[in-house]
Amino acid sequence: MKQENRPHASKDQVKVVFNRLAPVYEHSVDTNSLYNSEYERPAMMNQVPSSLRNKTVLDAGCAAGWYSEQLLGRGAKVVAIDISPEMVVSAKRRLGDKAKVLCLGLEGSMPFHDHSFDFILSSLTLHYLKSWNRTFEELQRILTPDGSFLFSVHHPISDVALLDHPSYFETELIIDQWKKDCKVFEVPFYRRPLKEIINTTMSYFSIEEIIEPEPTAAFKKESPEGYERLMKRPQFLIINAKNK
Repeated sequence: MKQENRPHASKDQVKVVFNRLAPVYEHSVDTNSLYNSEYERPAMMNQVPSSLRNKTVLDAGCAAGWYSEQLLGRGAKVVAIDISPEMVVSAKRRLGDKAKVLCLGLEGSMPFHDHSFDFILSSLTLHYLKSWNRTFEELQRILTPDGSFLFSVHHPISDVALLDHPSYFETELIIDQWKKDCKVFEVPFYRRPLKEIINTTMSYFSIEEIIEPEPTAAFKKESPEGYERLMKRPQFLIINAKNK
C-alpha cells in the first residue's frame, strides 16, 4: 500500500478501476477469494434476517451481485446500486429481472422516496468515500424508521499497520495494489480511525452490534498463514445498526 498526498479520490477514479475489475469480480471473487467467501461474507450473512419476505432491501455497492442474490433467496424485493457501469452489467447478468439494478453512487442525492427500504446492506464499499455524512444522511432518509443498516468496511487496525508513515487519527487516502488474474490494479480508498467510524455512524443510526469477523475453518484449511494473520489482526469491521 502507499499513501497519497492528494486530498481525495474522485468518483471517476473509483469508477474506472472497478470497471476494470468487473470481470474479476464476476468470474473469480465469489469462488477464489477466501477473504470474501470464508471471512467477510459468512459474518455479514449471519447478521441478515433469515427471512426478508415482504421486505424491500437496498444493496448499496452491489458489485457483481452476490449479496443481492442471497437477499433474493431470503425473500426480499431487492434494489441494487453500484457506481461502476461494468459492475452493473455483471450484476444484471447474474440477477436477470429478479432485482432492479441501477448505476448509482453513494455520494449524492438518491432517487428514492423517504422510507423506501426496510433494510440496507453495504459490503466493503464505504471506505471508498472520503466523507460519510452526506451518504448516511441519505441512507437514513430512505430507510424506514425501524429499518436496519448493515455494513462492512476495512478495519482501521489492519490498514494502519501496513503503512510506513501512518497518522492514525487522520482520514488518509491510500492506494492499494490488488493483484488479480496476473494484473495489478491500483485501488484508492480511505483509512479512518475507529472513533470516526463509530461516531459518524451514531450520528445517524443506533448501533446494535459491532462485529470483528473471524475466518472460518475452511479458511484455515486453505490458508493457515492467512488464518493466523486474521486471528491476530482483523481485516474487516462490520456494524449492524438501526435507524433512529
